[in-house]
Amino acid sequence: MKQLETRDDVEFLVNKFYEKVGADKTIGFFFNDVAKVNWDLHLPKMYGFWESLLFGSASYKGNPMRAHFPINEMQAMEKHHFEQWLKLWIKTLEEHFEGEMAEAAKTKASNIANLMAHKMKMARR
Repeated sequence: MKQLETRDDVEFLVNKFYEKVGADKTIGFFFNDVAKVNWDLHLPKMYGFWESLLFGSASYKGNPMRAHFPINEMQAMEKHHFEQWLKLWIKTLEEHFEGEMAEAAKTKASNIANLMAHKMKMARR
């Protein structure tokens, strides 16, 4: 196991995570069928997002909440979907990384999952 320390580590983590996501029965369809994600565009955004969140770099430009509202309109994104997303994130982290930054990545992802679930629910009312 290694520490989560660099942009290369973030890219590795994000790639491994989205391999799981794309194949997941609970949430994979959001990416593959609903949003029809272009992975060549999406993955670099996620590298920047997590690098910014974890290391304080300014490599991410965007509004992740705004990007999810149109998907939520097509197919409801519910609490259990975000719980599965978080479960896959934590599993991926624990398979490859340890230490303070890995724990921070779990905490930040948990906060994101809770906030996103709440915002998507409110948007459907």
